[in-house]
Amino acid sequence: MSVLVTGGAGYIGSHMVAELLNRNEDVVILDNLEKGHKQAVLGGKFYQGDIRDSEILDKVFKENDIESVIHFAAASLVGESVTEPLKYYNNNVYGTLCLVEKMREYKVDKLVFSSTAATYGEPENTPILETDRTLPTNPYGETKLAIEKMLSWCTKAYGIRYVALRYFNAAGAH
Repeated sequence: MSVLVTGGAGYIGSHMVAELLNRNEDVVILDNLEKGHKQAVLGGKFYQGDIRDSEILDKVFKENDIESVIHFAAASLVGESVTEPLKYYNNNVYGTLCLVEKMREYKVDKLVFSSTAATYGEPENTPILETDRTLPTNPYGETKLAIEKMLSWCTKAYGIRYVALRYFNAAGAH
């Protein structure tokens, strides 16, 4: 059984791939290399492609026994999301929709979703609690929140189990 890591050549994704490999997991990586770097991937089975591409998703799911997905693939620059909102909705929301449709088709029901603290918008409390109100102030946060809501409905309708991780700032080196 394999773990599929989308965006696995990106900053956070490549760290996750390294940790999974350290735990002797069978790792499959899918990244379009728009922002990621292939040399950051230290092992596993790598596919270059986009999560919106049905053919590459079919290839990945057919050639591997995917048990779960850790989903990092996204456009993630807050400033750019304000000037290019359609890019963010297409890449983040539509891309995740394509991925989840393939997960359903191939009967994969476990997903870890890389969300963002930008879903909260301006904090009402410090520290921010998971239960605090979500009111994003930019398209990046809006797209991530829209995906969380979509996944919640997919849980109810299709039994897809997911967890959303709302990072603040990722820092460090591997």
